[in-house]
Amino acid sequence: MTIEQGTDMPAFETTGLGVRYRRNWALRDCSVSVPAGRVVALVGPNGAGKTTLLHTLVGLLAPTAGTARLFGHTVGQSEELLARMAFVAQDKPLYDSFTVADTLRFGKRLNLSWDDEFARRRIADLGISLRHKVGKLSGGQQAQVALTLALAKRPELLVLDEPLANLDPLARDDVMRALMGTVAETGMTVLLSSHVVSDLLNTCDWLVVLNGGRVQVSGDLEELLAEHRVLSGPAELADGLARRLQVVSDTRSDRQATLLAHVGTERLTLDSRWSERPVGLEELVLAYLRSPEASSLPRPSLATSA
Repeated sequence: MTIEQGTDMPAFETTGLGVRYRRNWALRDCSVSVPAGRVVALVGPNGAGKTTLLHTLVGLLAPTAGTARLFGHTVGQSEELLARMAFVAQDKPLYDSFTVADTLRFGKRLNLSWDDEFARRRIADLGISLRHKVGKLSGGQQAQVALTLALAKRPELLVLDEPLANLDPLARDDVMRALMGTVAETGMTVLLSSHVVSDLLNTCDWLVVLNGGRVQVSGDLEELLAEHRVLSGPAELADGLARRLQVVSDTRSDRQATLLAHVGTERLTLDSRWSERPVGLEELVLAYLRSPEASSLPRPSLATSA
């Protein structure tokens, strides 16, 4: 089967996806669709199913239910499809006994689209010697070598499972800067998982929140932030306001109420005793994770006023 490229199809999507380990569902009724060219943050607590979702998308796990597709084609149906994506696992598996040069030669033999000039130039720019054994490199250097292997494949979709895990702050910054530079040059789609929301600031433009094996939030990051507000006012008026809004979180004392609400795109008209402010990314994610019944998924727009 020949895989045709399409500019308007999602880079990846799942429909009713479920993955079960014995009696336990790691994913259940998981549906999400993300356009090509995005840098996607997949966030959620430990055990939410992030790694299971990534492993299913790259073909390492078979779904128990539903489907997973890359570029409009079902995962696992074609080796050509796998050639268009690259995956870096959380433990960044490399052969410790290989030199960096050995590692690049290994990557070249396994990937027909391998860009050897890019790989060697990137390693040189990072100041990593080709003669060094991988096992003797620092954690940050190993992460950069693993990322180089993935990028030199020239994928259209790059999937990263906790790419910054176990790295110090300087190494984390170096890895993300290098990744974003390559993304800007190539326009590839990137899907990266993390449970540390601060790692994703100023890098990702699409947010997917996975909670309890289900997709709870999915959307353009700027739009999601613009459509949510934090409202503060008298506790005795909170119930009336909450009935008119899609409230994600509701915190009250005897006198004061603070609501984080999905208000949509229309301008709110509030009683003068209420104040409003924008919501931050970490604040938004935590509010949804603490309210598993709440969701913000693509749906027909609803007019909301208060």
